[in-house]
Amino acid sequence: MPTNAELIADWREAPAPLLGILNAFHDRDGFISEAALRDIAVGFRIPLAELFGTLTFYHHFAREAPGQNAPRVCTGPVCRLQGGLEILEALKSEGATPMPCAGRCDDCVPVLKGHQVLTGKQANTLSIQPTPLPPYPGDSEECIFAEIREPNHSTLAGYQRTGGYEGLKRAVTSLTSEEVIDTLKDSQLAGRGGAGFPTGMKWESVLNAPGEPKTIVCNADEGEPGCFKDRVILDYAPHAIIEGMTLAAYATGATRGFIYLRYEYPETLKILERALTEAEAEGLIGNEILGKQFNFHIYIRRGAGAYVCGEEGSLLNSLEGKHPFPRNRPPYPVTHGFENLPTVVNNVETLAAATQILRHGAGWYKSLSYNKNLAGTKIISLSGDIQRPGNYEVPFGLPLKILLYEWAGGPLVGRSIQAITSAGLSGGFIGEKDFDITIDEPSFQKVGAMLGAAGIMVFDDTRDMLDVAHNAMEFFAEESCGKCFPCRIGTYRLTELLSEPLNQKSKDLIAEIGAVMKATSACGLGTAAPNITETLMRINP
Repeated sequence: MPTNAELIADWREAPAPLLGILNAFHDRDGFISEAALRDIAVGFRIPLAELFGTLTFYHHFAREAPGQNAPRVCTGPVCRLQGGLEILEALKSEGATPMPCAGRCDDCVPVLKGHQVLTGKQANTLSIQPTPLPPYPGDSEECIFAEIREPNHSTLAGYQRTGGYEGLKRAVTSLTSEEVIDTLKDSQLAGRGGAGFPTGMKWESVLNAPGEPKTIVCNADEGEPGCFKDRVILDYAPHAIIEGMTLAAYATGATRGFIYLRYEYPETLKILERALTEAEAEGLIGNEILGKQFNFHIYIRRGAGAYVCGEEGSLLNSLEGKHPFPRNRPPYPVTHGFENLPTVVNNVETLAAATQILRHGAGWYKSLSYNKNLAGTKIISLSGDIQRPGNYEVPFGLPLKILLYEWAGGPLVGRSIQAITSAGLSGGFIGEKDFDITIDEPSFQKVGAMLGAAGIMVFDDTRDMLDVAHNAMEFFAEESCGKCFPCRIGTYRLTELLSEPLNQKSKDLIAEIGAVMKATSACGLGTAAPNITETLMRINP
């Protein structure tokens, strides 16, 4: 077992070292002791108080035994209604504590213990299960999921059997950086993390920005409740992400990349580490990629449980070892990102789509959509009171009712759907009367919601939507970083107001607080949280 000094020496010269060293101590001891924290502070020349504040910002870093070995039970919006609270109570004797949505909404209830995730609906049935493969209704052509169900697709050999790395090889051997970017721009691929910024324009901005070295960051933090699409891509197609990041590096001139992986995916970490080893052995990443003067190295940095780190500014601060507050913008990461240098930040789904576009072409990608004004597909993470939960890759323009009632089988027997969430929680609720829309951002916005990261949680007619809304706002209040007071105070006041039956006075106050939060909050958490209360009033006037 390495000593404190040996661990610190191993990480001192590594890029983005702080998360790595904290996780290394946490994995070695099961918690991070005060003595270890003092040694890290000295070894990395960080003031102890500052390091303590950063450490305690993250949910999963324990500071005393049993620490990492104590069960953490998901009590997210879906799991709490499907056995999570009962499992938490049953495991209290083992030191169990609740955790927010852990990204297993299609396979409830996840319990994180050590380096394993167990799932089950009761404490005595918990077991280790693989990530469920995405269901395929067979009604449309897929992009990202097209080959993901093939045997051994997570390995290099399995990935290459389905055309893996063909896009990278073509780009590096026969295309310029500008031609790669032009292909992305022509495809009209927009970011799939929720913001929807054109991917080609982002890569072009980094290519043209002064400053070296440039960086590619894969945002695999996926902390939005009800979203679990990144996990299935990373578990079954890790090489698609490696290829996408390397394409982005070739297009922009970047020489280093980071995969920022959420803590709750320990099995995914092992899969990614193996895939990176395979890719480097084949000359697909590292030095002189494919025999060319093209160098690009990828590092994994595991988060530790903080919803706000899904916001790109917070993520970059976290990577740099700073307190993970959101950054003020402008400037944007394309010019002032990691270490204040040009940086591409793309999420998992975006990079996987870019890989397929460089393989099949922009025209093919645009043809996948049912909506002539939008290109491509979107992965919907569907969970809750629905017969067939899972990740569905849908063409833009698919009617929402077809997804809910045909592809996913509709509500449970004898029930009806009362409402769904959109964009995980951030988009708020859509009531049954507004289901006659198509799956695309403009249609969702017409009913006062947003598609965003496209987590959809279904609530049937047995659910108390005020209770669901209260739980959602409680989550936002807990996850607020506290940097700006409209969000810090507003989420708590909204939680209080949702704890009792609503009257006209409380509704007016809720609307007033929400308006202030939307107008003045520093990041997307504070501006999105009031969507919960606004849409609650719409479905339950």
